[in-house]
Amino acid sequence: MTDQPLEPRLDDQELEEQVVEEPAAEALPSGESAPAPDESYLRLAADFDNYRKRVAREQVELTRRANERILNELLPVLDDLERALAAAAEHDHTPEGEAKLEEGVRLVHRSLLGLVERHGLSEIETEGAFDPHVHEALLAQPGDGAEEGSVLQVLQKGYRLGDKVLRPARVIVAE
Repeated sequence: MTDQPLEPRLDDQELEEQVVEEPAAEALPSGESAPAPDESYLRLAADFDNYRKRVAREQVELTRRANERILNELLPVLDDLERALAAAAEHDHTPEGEAKLEEGVRLVHRSLLGLVERHGLSEIETEGAFDPHVHEALLAQPGDGAEEGSVLQVLQKGYRLGDKVLRPARVIVAE
């Protein structure tokens, strides 16, 4: 083996002597010359800007259509709530009248719950140990016979949409 490099080294003077030739502008089939590099860059930048604006418009339109769809599904629930409010204003304060009012409110609740569950909303489980990823501890208090770190009481239910936590469950935790 030799200590010589595989490729010969060039001196600085030899490097300066080497000239890199730029490709000549070739004529296009229509007889026009190719656009200058600056012009093609500007066209590319303009095309990308137009693409970016089109994608932004499409995203806004997609969001609007999604909102429109869910709002159309919420309209019957809103109608049910308006009927319940009208019935509450007219109901008599007898046990039968209050039972009918309560039944109407439960029907509206079930209807709304079914709608949000169809769209992927689910309630966060609060039984068992405290999980900081899905629970928010608002208070820690001694729990009679409860294991330390377990959920004693739910102050506000939590919900998730698919895998994403929309609102953590607000709980009281045993010390």
